Amino acid sequence: MEQGLLTVDCGAIVRNWRRLSALHAPGAVAAVVKADAYGLGAAPVARALRAAGCAHFFVAHPAEGEALRAALGEGPMIAVLDGFAPGAHPRLTPVLNSLADVRAHAARGGEAILHIDTGMARLGLDAAELDALAADPAPLARLDLRFVMTHLACADEPDHPLNAAQRARFEAACARLPAAPRSLANSSGLFLGAGFRSDLARPGCALYGINPTPGRPNPMERAVTLEVPVLQIREIAAGETVGYGATWRAARRSRVATCAAGYADGWLRALSGKGFGVAHGRRAPLIGRVSMDLTTFDVTDIPELRPGETLTLLGAEQDADAAAALAGTIGYEILTALGARYARRYLPA
Repeated sequence: MEQGLLTVDCGAIVRNWRRLSALHAPGAVAAVVKADAYGLGAAPVARALRAAGCAHFFVAHPAEGEALRAALGEGPMIAVLDGFAPGAHPRLTPVLNSLADVRAHAARGGEAILHIDTGMARLGLDAAELDALAADPAPLARLDLRFVMTHLACADEPDHPLNAAQRARFEAACARLPAAPRSLANSSGLFLGAGFRSDLARPGCALYGINPTPGRPNPMERAVTLEVPVLQIREIAAGETVGYGATWRAARRSRVATCAAGYADGWLRALSGKGFGVAHGRRAPLIGRVSMDLTTFDVTDIPELRPGETLTLLGAEQDADAAAALAGTIGYEILTALGARYARRYLPA
């Protein structure tokens, strides 16, 4: 194997979706598949979820939506979180993020989702725009309003006061507008309790095995394995250094495995000297700096490892959350950074 192998377990993703659906019942559960399903492949992931019964999908950009529509065909709702110009993508559902969006799309009619900002201060109608729309809701009557939504800013911190504040603001906003189904919880919001249930939840990271409850055991099933090939193994004497900057020095005679993965493949440079790979059931510490295409590991204690075999970087012993903690980031970035040079294998649902 000349390149790494990224294995995506679509069965695990479907089981995670079903677990979240049971938690959110009777409300429906969508799938957020933006950024190519968090780097895992939107088309195969969404097909598996669609076959399992998922009827609502969210992407970030219209191009993502068009590609997903081609993969799924007609039927499921595909909503574009960043919105788009009226009439530009008739087979997609825009999320309306401003009063100008509402008025522009109302002139043409059609499906839409209304986004109310309740505390994120990114996209969505702000307080002044909400006041204006509540005073004159006529544009909404010209739309097929599928949902009114908001987005939680601190759902991964259950005790953060903004969670309750956003829920209250959202309920108050919806009470001022014509009745429509509501969409509130993201992945972490699904675990905030019954008060955060709505007509449609919008999980993303939890589907792919990222822990939506940081600091507590992960309730989701891991869905990703990453194996990288060992290109070469060399023995170095005690005192010799490895890699750019000579940041690692051998304390003993050592075997060093050079593997075909680097920061161009999404194995972040921040992981230099941190974490490990697994082979033959044992851990090999990552040593030296992660470079563009190569990463080195101390395999002295795995004497049977040979070139042509693989090291597992993401798996049961080191998942995306664990790698992210070492890199000072979040599991989302680990997954979305995984590069295009890996071969991909999809396990069926």
